[in-house]
Amino acid sequence: MEIRLARHGRHIAIVSIDNQPRLNAMTRQMLSKLGVLWDELARDPTCRCIVLTGAGQRAFTVGADISGDLSAGPEVARMVNHALLKNEAYSKPIVAAVNGDCGGGGLELLLSTDIRAAVPEARFGLPEVKWSIYPFGGSTIKLIRQIGYVHAMDLLLTARLIDAEQAMRLDLVNRLVPRDELMGWAIETAGMIAANSPSAVQAVKRQVSATIADHALTREGLEQELGDAVRASPHFAEGIAAFREKRPPRYE
Repeated sequence: MEIRLARHGRHIAIVSIDNQPRLNAMTRQMLSKLGVLWDELARDPTCRCIVLTGAGQRAFTVGADISGDLSAGPEVARMVNHALLKNEAYSKPIVAAVNGDCGGGGLELLLSTDIRAAVPEARFGLPEVKWSIYPFGGSTIKLIRQIGYVHAMDLLLTARLIDAEQAMRLDLVNRLVPRDELMGWAIETAGMIAANSPSAVQAVKRQVSATIADHALTREGLEQELGDAVRASPHFAEGIAAFREKRPPRYE
């Protein structure tokens, strides 16, 4: 279970999420490490573009590992928000190479990337409400802005999975790329970005992400309040029990 950093040439950083037995779900330690890594790459003057992917062939990431600690007080929320770049005016462009299933907090992390390709086998979804979890990683704000109200509400409220073809039609990803070409595409795209003026590229990225972050920050208090209310409900215990027992939840 780790967040791995590799380099391609001088200016491209490759960040890989690796917890393959659990579909690259991220533990608290992994989320914390990812946040630290974002800070390091933001300060690194040689890094001009980041490629983000998952390890293996089954999943990009399915988000937080909910088999562990599920407390979500303000301090934990800040750590998770930073890992997912929820409210960040981040300066380095991120190219996502979606190598498999992308769900929950993984999809919320995807919403913080800039250019995205997926393998045709990938699936996308926000299953949180099925398990009585509030999706406070940014999807309730970013998803509507990126793919439109009705499509966002479809994913947020039904908890269903969509295939890669539909994700592309909804503009959730730019294109579909065969698996054996995915990383080549990502590195080529990152190389095109890295060849441009880093001052101009990072100024554009910072302004665009700041516009989104400003809107998200105005709702942060409400996000915490809503998340706390869902966790305090009797449905939360049933949802988590059902997830861990691999059965449909029964909400009375």
